[in-house]
Amino acid sequence: MPRLPLEGLRVVDFCVAWAGPYATMLLGDLGAEVIKVENPHVWPPVMRGGRARPTRESLAGMGGMYGGYPNDEPGPRPWNYSPTFVQPYRNKRSFTADLRTPEGLEILRRVVARSDVFVENNAADTTEKLGIDYEWLRSARPDIVMVRIPAFGLSGPYAHARALGVHLEAVMGHPLLRGYRDMDPSSNSIIFAGDYFGGLQAALAIMMAAWHRKKTGRGQLVEVSQAEAASAMFAQAYMEHALNGVSHQQLGNRSIYNAAPCGVYPCKSPGPASSGDDRWIAITVTCDSEWEALRAVMGRPAWAEDPALGTCAGRAERQDALDEGLATWTSREDDYDLFHRLQAAGVPAAPVLEASRALADQHFEQRGVFASRALFDVAGKFRFLAPFYRMPETPATHRQSPVAMGEHNEYVYRELLGVGEEEYRRLVAEGHISMDFDESIP
Repeated sequence: MPRLPLEGLRVVDFCVAWAGPYATMLLGDLGAEVIKVENPHVWPPVMRGGRARPTRESLAGMGGMYGGYPNDEPGPRPWNYSPTFVQPYRNKRSFTADLRTPEGLEILRRVVARSDVFVENNAADTTEKLGIDYEWLRSARPDIVMVRIPAFGLSGPYAHARALGVHLEAVMGHPLLRGYRDMDPSSNSIIFAGDYFGGLQAALAIMMAAWHRKKTGRGQLVEVSQAEAASAMFAQAYMEHALNGVSHQQLGNRSIYNAAPCGVYPCKSPGPASSGDDRWIAITVTCDSEWEALRAVMGRPAWAEDPALGTCAGRAERQDALDEGLATWTSREDDYDLFHRLQAAGVPAAPVLEASRALADQHFEQRGVFASRALFDVAGKFRFLAPFYRMPETPATHRQSPVAMGEHNEYVYRELLGVGEEEYRRLVAEGHISMDFDESIP
């Protein structure tokens, strides 16, 4: 089988939550050997769930982000099945060590000595408190590449602030731009897009640093501020203000380029939004010919015959009337049927899919967007997102199911570090090697 692009690159994953794990997931998809180091005596918030040992009853009140476990059961080892963990931990290995102890740090140091990259996205001083910094890593591997992905950078007044994507976008001002015109920004639903921007930029930085090391023989320390990476979400607003002195305001679903109509419109629904049964379709008209095509599909209603709507400028000035007329029409239509009719006529349109409907979408199915994989200790297979790369000669595949904590202890200790049987048993007895979190962790 052809080698994947990053095959032979070994990455130590010392990441938490989302941005860092997303970066290392992308590397693993491309063939890097990603080894996640975990401590069975320290609970990693968010990453492996809300709690180590939730009850079945408690899951019902946690919502999808924390409570969406397979078959609505916590399973024998709940930390291996949390929805916040399973998706970004495909194509990775996991081993455990108690990094609170000198021996645990020495174990990590020995792994680093056999690795190429060390990645972390903890709060700014977390690794330093453990004694892990760039110089410590270099003492084990002089040409190591260390990539740090702090929320707000390693310097400045926010350097030590804790954050997820929702906090990044709040500090950067994103909620002020993405809300609806008639609603206060506090009414916005939360998103975590900032994590993905930081993870993508970090993955790119790692590959560039690895390429640099291959050319020069030198490693380096790279800092990727998640907030700075997340600013790409609204680069156009920055540019508009810098060049034209214009401050963007909330536009809802409308176009920043004045394309009109542009929005999300209600369709015939089998039930209410509270049960996820409301149906919507996104429609965008970017030119006069698309407007003519949309009018034809609608059957040329009287309200759409206004000559002023025949130009882009005219439609941009009358968006409220357009939205009202369109919503009246679309509310009588099936979202998928209307989607196909509009696309066939040359009008950009797509149904807005609630997550469970995406699993049954024919296009996603044929594109291989999802892959069925088993989870450790749990019977049956479940569908997860597959790598989004499409490279015919070196196909990126879902090779490793979401990794269980400590699943590759034997590989790391016995094969990578050459630990003998007696020492291995001692490390198990002393709490370094385990597949279970300490019983004191609820």
